[in-house]
This record gives sequence, structure tokens and C-alpha cells, in this order.
Amino acid sequence: MIKRIRSKARRFLGVDKFVHLQHAVIKLNDVGELRKVFGWQLEPILDDPTIHDFDYIEDVNQRCIRDAECLGTVVRNVNPAVCLDIGTGCGHSAALMAVNAPQTQVHTVNIPPEEALSGEGGKLITDALQRKKIGSYYRDRNLANITQILANTAKWEPDIGTINVAFIDGCHDTEFVYNDTRKILKHVKPGSFVLWHDFNLELVYKYQWIRSVCLGVEKLFLDGLLSGRVFHVRDSWVGVYRVS
Repeated sequence: MIKRIRSKARRFLGVDKFVHLQHAVIKLNDVGELRKVFGWQLEPILDDPTIHDFDYIEDVNQRCIRDAECLGTVVRNVNPAVCLDIGTGCGHSAALMAVNAPQTQVHTVNIPPEEALSGEGGKLITDALQRKKIGSYYRDRNLANITQILANTAKWEPDIGTINVAFIDGCHDTEFVYNDTRKILKHVKPGSFVLWHDFNLELVYKYQWIRSVCLGVEKLFLDGLLSGRVFHVRDSWVGVYRVS
């Protein structure tokens, strides 16, 4: 019994100290180095003016631009048939994916507002938007290659075919990040990409939501669901992982 308790304690401490991520994360200076890693040539299309704004001091270092560069670069160069965006919000990330791969079908999932307000969608969510607000940005742009799904990913199973690029930015609770990724991994093939938002190993002791996301990814490594490298561009809050 004592041995089992000690084993569990060591396992918990291993997650808490991000043992796997400390080895897996590769830090890159800019998105140009990300292109170099994968032999890509195309630069992302960044036509959303809001990425140049900042409402919070955390974003004064052009964090939103770095985030958009990461997602846009992956989507434009992978040439995906199917993209999945978890956490629609107003629809900026879905629009970014749709613009950078006009041939793709972007499926974007957002929790129904009533379930967000009741707490069924976890604790660390950005906002419980009204239904008319969910996806309003991409609808205003008349982007036709986006399909809106209203569902709680705690219960929803992807049924959209093989996923080539997935961007996870829904509930930031550790268990949601873990389960959202686990479900996606059942519907990908080698060479597909999974990206997590609010991922930055240098900020895990500063921001609760970033710590929670990184704990979810750490647990995926611990349980053998992930292996290999996670690439992180300086000043971004995005982790980029290619499925092997």
C-alpha cells in the first residue's frame, strides 16, 4: 500500500513539474523557424485587424500576432481538407483557418451558452457568449467554408472525418484539454497537426489557465498518447505538435 501511494505521489509530482514537456518543447525565435523545421515556404495570410490590438498588458508584446502567425502558417502550408476549431468564440480563429486554406472545411465547435453558464463546460472558459455572438466575426466576413457546431466537447465526439489540423482553445481546465485532445487523436493520421492555445511553458507559474492547459498536455505525454516534439514560437501562446 505504501509503495502504491509513493508511486502515485511521484506520478503527480512528475505532472506538476512538467517533466515530459521540459524535454518535448522546442523553443523557436519566430514563425520563420517554424517554417524551416517543416520545410514550408508559404507565409500566413493575416487579414484580421484585431490581431494588432491589445486589451491587456499581457498582449503588448504582439502575442496575438504571434498566435495568428502560428496557426495561419500551419494551416496554409499543410493544405488540409478538414480543420477543427474547438472554442469558436466570435470566430476569429475559424476565420483565420478558412482564409489560409480556402479549399478546407473548417468545423468550429462552441459550447451552448446555457451549458457554459451552468458550469457544464468547466471553469476556465473565456466567456459565455450569446448564441448570436458565437461565430459572428466569420459570418460578417461571409466565409462559406466554415460549419458551426454548438456542443459541449465533454460529450461531443468528432464525426467530421479525418482531421488534418485541430486548434484546441475551448475550456482550459486540464481535464478538458486532455479529453479534447484524446478524442481528436482518434481521428487523425500521421502528419496531421494539433495546436493548443494558451500554451507557454514559461508562463505556467504566472497564469492559472496556461498552467492548466500545459498540465493537460503533460498528462497526454505521461499516458503515452503523445510523443515527439512540441514547437513553441517565442511570445506566442500556441503549442504546435505534428502527429507521428
